[in-house]
Formats: sequence, C-alpha cells, structure tokens
Amino acid sequence: MCWQPSASLLAVRERAALLARIRDFFRALGVLEVETPIASRSATTDPALSSLATRWHGAGAPLYLQTSPELAMKRLLAAGSGPIYQICKVFRDDERGRLHHPEFTLLEWYRPGWDYHRLMTEVAELARAALLQPLLPDERIAYRDLFREGLGLDPWEADAQALSRAAQAQGIGDAARLRLTHDGWLDLLLSHCLAPSLGRGRLTFVYDYPPSQALLARCRDQRSGPVAERFELFVEGLELANGFQELTEAGEQRWRFNQDVAARVAKGQSVAPIDEAFLAAIAAGLPDCAGVALGIDRLLMRRLDVGAIDDVLAFPIERA
Repeated sequence: MCWQPSASLLAVRERAALLARIRDFFRALGVLEVETPIASRSATTDPALSSLATRWHGAGAPLYLQTSPELAMKRLLAAGSGPIYQICKVFRDDERGRLHHPEFTLLEWYRPGWDYHRLMTEVAELARAALLQPLLPDERIAYRDLFREGLGLDPWEADAQALSRAAQAQGIGDAARLRLTHDGWLDLLLSHCLAPSLGRGRLTFVYDYPPSQALLARCRDQRSGPVAERFELFVEGLELANGFQELTEAGEQRWRFNQDVAARVAKGQSVAPIDEAFLAAIAAGLPDCAGVALGIDRLLMRRLDVGAIDDVLAFPIERA
C-alpha cells in the first residue's frame, strides 16, 4: 500500500488558499457560515444517487451519510437564519472515476429573497475570486437553446427514439444498445456531446431545465412549455455547480419524494426514510430563496489545470 499522498504538496497548499478565499468572499458579504450533521436517520430519495450508511447503536437503525447538506440547511432557513453557506464533506456510493470520488468537498449556499438569475451572478463572482481570474467572462444559455443549437433538436418535443438516433449519429459508443429513459438520453447527450464545449475560456451557465429534471427546484409555466428554474455552471467542459430557485411548497415536495421512492422501488434500489423534519420545515415556512452547490475539488482542479480528481485529494479512497 502506498503511504504517500496522491495530491502534490502544491495542491494541498492551494486547497487551503482556495478555502480561505471562499470564506473571505462570504465574510465580506455578511453570509453566515454554518454546520449541519453529516449523518442522519433519513437519506436522499433521488434515484440517481446512492447513500452510504453507518450505524449508531443508540439509534437502533442505520444512519445515512449526507449526499448534500441541502435539507438541513433549509431547516435553518425556515428557522430564520438569513443567508448561509457551508463547506462540508459529502458522500455518494457507486461514484468513482476520473472526476468522481465517494467522499468529496461541497460548498453550498442560500440567498433568501433572491431569484436564481441573481444567484448566477454571485456564483460567477465567487468563481472569479476563487480561481484568481477577475476578468473571466460569463455567459448564459437556456437548456432548450443549447440542444437546439448544438444538436438541432428540441429536448421538450423529441421522444426517446429521436434522442437515441441523435446519440448514434453523434457516435456515442454502444448508443444503439442502450435502453434509457427520456431524461437518460438527455443526460447522455449533454455530458458527451454538449458539455465538453461549454465554459471554454469563460463561465457558462445553462439554465431552465426540463421539469422532469427539477429535483428540488421550482417549476414555472411559460408559453413554450414548463421549465424547472435550475442552472448548472460549466468551466472548461466540467460541471462545477448546480443551483435552484428553491421549491417552497410542502405538498409538492412530498409528492416528488414519493415519486422518487416509487422509482427507486421499481429499479430495485434501497429506500431510506424520507426526511420528515425537512418537510415540516417547509410547511412551517421556507422563505423564497435561491441556492447552489459547488464542488470544491473540481474547482481546485480548474485552478491547478489538472485532469483527475485524485490530483487534488491528499488520500483518495484507495489510500485512505
């Protein structure tokens, strides 16, 4: 077993400097740093994520390591915390690769009273400060326009068969053999065909996603069809952040959780308890707000211009 760190000492020092710049950024703006539990009796319902579990004998049931601090932070917002941020470790099972690691560092923050377009502006300001690139330009493109311009198809109107044909035409390996949902094809086309060209020499925000990909974001009806008020940030082809105009309706949120659980059961995935404390907080009054999660490790990768997450981790899981 190799005892030495995977990251260089330069990367270790750069991580410390990056975290200091982030904290300075929020301190200057009066945003409160908070901490919430890493382990909880509930876990994510998202079928795309798998939680890691541990056990505290006093609970008599598994405790789940957070995939995000989102739900606990929203409980603080409902209690009147005002704007808050957190830098923490999060955990996701079944994720390992050049850009993925089962344990990683996440920056998450919330702005009561803001909309998601205003938050995009602040995310760009934070990214420039963190990367020490004050003149880095930014751009915004709607999800629908991205697909229309990049692939010549409308992601709202194209069915799964049309998306499959597009994937095959783009030369995605084994596309003819894949059996994906509509959203699965959209994710594949975005990650393989569109994302690699995004954020080249700039910060690229993709916003207004299909409502089926709303997750915990609010949806909005418009003449051309409903959209989820959600955005992602791409830099040099790499997705760094995921933000929402947050859903504040408890009934709608419970319905989405139940839909997620049904999808997990259909796939044979494990099902953990739904976070009832979070739903109670929304019912009590989650303020209108926008929130975003940003991957610190990937941000550091961009700062150092390295190609693998192991290059910025002191001891990845194989050396832990």
